[in-house]
Amino acid sequence: MTPPHSQEVRLAARPSDDLTADHFSVVEAEVREPGPGEVLVRNDWMALAHVMSKLLRIEHTPEMPFATRPGDPLTSATVGTVIASQSTDLAVGDLVAHGYGWRGCVTSAAGEFARLERDLLPGAQYFLNAGPTAWRGMVEVARVSQGDTVFVSGAAGAVGSLAGQIARCQGAKRVIGSAGSKSKVDYLVGELGFDAAFDYHDGPVLDRLRELAPEGIDVFFDNVSGEQFEAAVQVAVPGARFALCGALSGRNPTLDLGPLGTRDLTIQGFSSSYDPADTHAWTKEFGRLLGQGRIAFPHTVVEGGPAAAPQALVSLLRGDYIGCVLVRLS
Repeated sequence: MTPPHSQEVRLAARPSDDLTADHFSVVEAEVREPGPGEVLVRNDWMALAHVMSKLLRIEHTPEMPFATRPGDPLTSATVGTVIASQSTDLAVGDLVAHGYGWRGCVTSAAGEFARLERDLLPGAQYFLNAGPTAWRGMVEVARVSQGDTVFVSGAAGAVGSLAGQIARCQGAKRVIGSAGSKSKVDYLVGELGFDAAFDYHDGPVLDRLRELAPEGIDVFFDNVSGEQFEAAVQVAVPGARFALCGALSGRNPTLDLGPLGTRDLTIQGFSSSYDPADTHAWTKEFGRLLGQGRIAFPHTVVEGGPAAAPQALVSLLRGDYIGCVLVRLS
């Protein structure tokens, strides 16, 4: 039965300074019955990410037609269940992925949704993992291999927590992570199997890396930039590979060009397009590793439906969570 209304979160005002819950509004939106070729989806889970804060600051212009305008509903990676269909491509009960998060239900053309194979992963929320990014950076860009010593900055986040585990699955000799609190450091070592981890607030990062990786690092998976990138350059062994994923510190590093040539370092930035074929291949691999007990899915569940999402995003930016942050929408 189609619900008459569902909660929907909209951008109330574009942030110019720190993002707060006041930049959002929660409304009761009418749920539209699907027309020919359309489906109605009940949204079940939504993922939050740091990049959303930057996206909300982008002005809507002809060059940026997809930027969110004040009054518009927000978007985010979401999984949900088809509850009404007038399409031959999707049936009632199908699990689908799409970008129309921040609301309880959405009606749109069937082509806007990608059907998922429920049996590949333990639960619907597992499809919102950041594995495609972690896998591409660690395996395809950094080319982690047997015997490598690996350093992952921002290792307690959605991407870093999987990247470190992937390095271990690929045969890394030693995996080191950085995080922003003692509890996160304990989680990396005690729960995720990192060999060592440190709180980057506890003194110079270079000193900690020299202590934890006295023979240097072969691979650096960077989610932070700034001081942690600078320190990684100093301890990199000849032929080390750097995969640059993000810059959570908000500070560009001061780059010493000397080691790049003398040590034959490879530094490559990358992003993940989440191509359906690549995502499906990772999902099958993820399911296999989960089934073997070789990998975990670090995530934090936020209850409360769409109305809980604004404060959850603020808390994520503050560093309150571990792993992927998922809002249960239904």
